[in-house]
Amino acid sequence: MSPLALGLDLGTSGLRLALIDQAGEPHTELSCPYPGAFEDPCSWRDGLIALLERIPAPTRAAIGCLAIDGTSGTLLLCRPDGALLEGELGRALPYHQACPEQAATATRLSGAEGGNPSAAAGASGSLARALRLLRRAGETGETGPLLLRHQADWLMGWLLDDWRWGEEGNNLRLGWDPWRGVWQGSIAQQSWSEGLPRILPSGSVVGTVAPRRAARLGVPSDCRVVAGTTDANAGVLATAPGEGDGVTVLGTTLVLKQFVASPLAGAGVSCHRVDGRWLAGGASNAGAGVLRRFFSDALVAELSRQIDPERPTGLALRPLPSTGERFPVDNPFLEPVLEPRPVSDALYLQALLEGLTVIEVAGWRRLMELGAPPVRRILTIGGGAHNPQWRSLRQRALGIPVLNRPRCTAALGMARLARGRMGPPGSAPP
Repeated sequence: MSPLALGLDLGTSGLRLALIDQAGEPHTELSCPYPGAFEDPCSWRDGLIALLERIPAPTRAAIGCLAIDGTSGTLLLCRPDGALLEGELGRALPYHQACPEQAATATRLSGAEGGNPSAAAGASGSLARALRLLRRAGETGETGPLLLRHQADWLMGWLLDDWRWGEEGNNLRLGWDPWRGVWQGSIAQQSWSEGLPRILPSGSVVGTVAPRRAARLGVPSDCRVVAGTTDANAGVLATAPGEGDGVTVLGTTLVLKQFVASPLAGAGVSCHRVDGRWLAGGASNAGAGVLRRFFSDALVAELSRQIDPERPTGLALRPLPSTGERFPVDNPFLEPVLEPRPVSDALYLQALLEGLTVIEVAGWRRLMELGAPPVRRILTIGGGAHNPQWRSLRQRALGIPVLNRPRCTAALGMARLARGRMGPPGSAPP
């Protein structure tokens, strides 16, 4: 069998795996929920193992390279050998967990007090979560060196049996400066800074799968491990956007991304370097995940068919899942607005979708205010890309073409990134 490239997406609601061949053609796509809690790193590892076990052994033996994406900002503490701590400290703080008590310190350490924008500043960045984790560790008397690792970086470390590394896009919200290649502000001078990862650009070949992991997974021991990116960036890579295109991810959260000529900076805004290009955007805490609080996926599809996008409900809902927002405004105290609820479930669903659309419109406006060119077309991925009525609501509000691309998954984007780093069989990584 000719070599295959594997992409793994660690999403909010589960894992998705994609295999493509050397020509870039899809070979296999699988998904599964997390075997345990989302915050439990063991469920990320066990989910990967479960997905690979569903692939025939000859196919697994043909995997020549792989890359992983993860939710941007999901952070944990671990020991230098990757071992998890005891109790609650063995769980990650998820990307949507704001830490307002650490906001001022995070802003100061990131150097943002003087007006220098930083994705690590404020309550919603990984730096604030890191400070909370470190404080909790100190309160429990935890001793010895501890590492701070994001979701994709921890699982990459498990594959390598080496947890030294971190991909730069996953660490922007921890304070990594991709422009200068250093940690921002005074982060590198802190007593805990030895626990920060060594940063590699997205697409770097980090090494090969460790022999004992390769034997456990049934993949070749010379399978290359490629530094991935965040889940939203991976989805963008899958769409291959052209000039003037923006990408909206309608997943559990709402994410906006577009390629720009030069980096943007602002509260709640991230700017990543992906495949040598600058990719700017932001992620709201709101998204399709809030719909599941009220309706099943099947009911959303049924009720959506009753929606008339040309007849607005007149309701002004703000469908946040809980208190706090990070983009288009960075406000940890912003409250959801989920009422009034009409008697008609279809009208209520429409009002929620309208509220999400308002956030999307504000997000594109925010990126323009920071210097991004206006988008002329929106490509949509994620679960919400299956909903034609939502597409119509968004196109009406945005005033530009909106195209749904539901088959462009983050896992596919990672497989495409990995494929570009595939070497001949038996070759060592550069």
